[in-house]
Amino acid sequence: MTVVALGLYLGYLLTAFGVRSLLQYRHTGSTGFRGVSGRPFGAGWWGGVLFVLALALGLSGPLLQLLGVVSAIAVLDHGAVHGTGLALTTAGIAATLLAQHVMGTSWRVGVDPQESTDLVTTGAFEWVRNPVFTAMIATGAGLALLAGDPVTIAAFVILVVAVQIQVRAVEEPHLLHVHGSEYRDYAARVGRFLPGIGRLEQHPCQIMS
Repeated sequence: MTVVALGLYLGYLLTAFGVRSLLQYRHTGSTGFRGVSGRPFGAGWWGGVLFVLALALGLSGPLLQLLGVVSAIAVLDHGAVHGTGLALTTAGIAATLLAQHVMGTSWRVGVDPQESTDLVTTGAFEWVRNPVFTAMIATGAGLALLAGDPVTIAAFVILVVAVQIQVRAVEEPHLLHVHGSEYRDYAARVGRFLPGIGRLEQHPCQIMS
């Protein structure tokens, strides 16, 4: 399944980042890429660096398998695991593209502190605040099961850490700053990555204001 994992991953990078950035440029004159946020070695910086590292390792794992440098972990090298991985990967890729489409021109990779975008709360965003990241994590988990090697599994773990840092330390503070009570009310109703989980608490003074 190594070739399948590699093919899916390349297609995922091409569509979720390449094609998406081209569409963004056609509609807005910008690719949507904002780079790594924050001062060097700060939380936001680490979130961006780890995200790039996760993408690189996700590609390296299957390639290193094909070169014979690493091999799949025996317990994961079974048909049922591969089938689960394939289903999770394809569903994750589809969900990523759908959530990006719902974001429209508000889609970004990274945050520009000086930039304000519309707050998207429709479609998948009615259920979770970060459906793109949720779908990306599902895709990473599926690829880890498909490839089953230590490098791809490490890529998935690093991706989860990077997403947590990016959302909590960069994106949520930015959205609170830009949208204020609108985002605070939305985040109090809708979970961070899963429905109902990770909602922001509202203090009494915030509810009354």
